[in-house]
Amino acid sequence: MSGLLLLLLPLTACSPKISGTASQSSTKELKPLVTGAIPDQDPEKLQRQYSKLAVYLQKELNIPVQYKPVTDYTAAVTAFKVGDLDLVWFGGLTGVQARLQVPGAEAIAQRDADEKFHSVFIANSKSGLKPLKDIADLKQLKGHTLTFGSDSSTSGRLMPQYFLQQAGLKLTDFKGEVGFSGDHDKTIKLVEAGTYDVGAVNEKVWLKRVDAKEVDLNKVEVIWRTPAFYDYHWVLNPQVKQRYGEDFAKKVQNAFLKLDPKVPEQKEILDLLQAEKFIPTKNENYAQIEKIGREIGKIK
Repeated sequence: MSGLLLLLLPLTACSPKISGTASQSSTKELKPLVTGAIPDQDPEKLQRQYSKLAVYLQKELNIPVQYKPVTDYTAAVTAFKVGDLDLVWFGGLTGVQARLQVPGAEAIAQRDADEKFHSVFIANSKSGLKPLKDIADLKQLKGHTLTFGSDSSTSGRLMPQYFLQQAGLKLTDFKGEVGFSGDHDKTIKLVEAGTYDVGAVNEKVWLKRVDAKEVDLNKVEVIWRTPAFYDYHWVLNPQVKQRYGEDFAKKVQNAFLKLDPKVPEQKEILDLLQAEKFIPTKNENYAQIEKIGREIGKIK
């Protein structure tokens, strides 16, 4: 993936003091707040939405902010662990993985939809599969080919696999090796092309691609929607408190909660992030995700 996109504006004399340092007449140049996100969609789409968000955060927080893309889900967790990323948009599973490795890391905000998130199972029209009525009907997928998204995706792997297990299905019940496409967009394209009969996809990505007429609904359709679960959220690295002050987590959280769909430039950001608004969240909300992650071996 290409290098960093720096979104830096001139700092003013009203830049915040770093906690534990004396006030000085001349403002020191602050280290940028580095944001990132799991690459769950096409990289160009992610670049656009998080670049615009970085500009907004820079204005609201009055510090330099930059968006740093990563190659895969594991890279996002590792970059957060070693301190290369300060603020990351994680899925439920990767957020838990990251916080377990960084004591003091906080889940601070999520979209309103993320407290009741859904995955969908999609199927190629030639598979012979029809919409399923309930979780027990997932048994009809036995003997078909299946692809998840990323190996570490909550909505593209963890929760879909959990619901399959609830229906009594094992991954060995599918034809051939279960696939891992890498992201939701790739899953949609693989099922649409008939490479796999069935795929597990983030519902919001699916709906966005359908609305954009980027999916051939003659070739692929939703056959089942999962029950709700907690998913995506912003996680803040505790190292930022040393740089920007003990109250910085609250400031970042407030910046997200302040995003207003009535303000055109902020509505554009919300639309890109597929959010009506942001709401507070906390680490405890992801206890179920951690439990399931341990059960299927994604958390040791």
